[in-house]
Amino acid sequence: MKIHFWAIGKTNEKYLREGIGIFTKRLGHYLPFEMQELPDIKQAGKLSPVALKEKEGEMVLQRLKSDDYLILLDERGKRYTSEAFARQINKWLQLSQKRIIFLVGGAYGFSTDLYQRANQKIALSEMTFSHQMVRLFFVEQLYRGMSILRNQPYHNG
Repeated sequence: MKIHFWAIGKTNEKYLREGIGIFTKRLGHYLPFEMQELPDIKQAGKLSPVALKEKEGEMVLQRLKSDDYLILLDERGKRYTSEAFARQINKWLQLSQKRIIFLVGGAYGFSTDLYQRANQKIALSEMTFSHQMVRLFFVEQLYRGMSILRNQPYHNG
């Protein structure tokens, strides 16, 4: 089982890229993990929010394999404590799929087609975070979850 984390667009801030790099490297000690930044849609500024979501959705759907397990990071998704998220990660790792894909959408969220294709939706918080910040928060929480599962001291630090 390989965990993929996809985000639309580049991570602009250096401090975020550095933090993401730290946790991505740490995650490699626990499981096969890959983060991928999907390209921004060309001339996105000329598109309506609905049209932009549709284009982003088409791009993601083209990259997915039929047996991928897709989890959207969505404000209306299920919320977990860190311990419950760790237990859920363990359940996902037992699935028969070869890839679990966590996806952060663009600024306007996800297309209807992506919502329909998704196997699950999760939320990091009831608060709203920038799509740039969510990347760091998610990889940190994934690392925290893995440290909980392995009884490592990070979680309590």
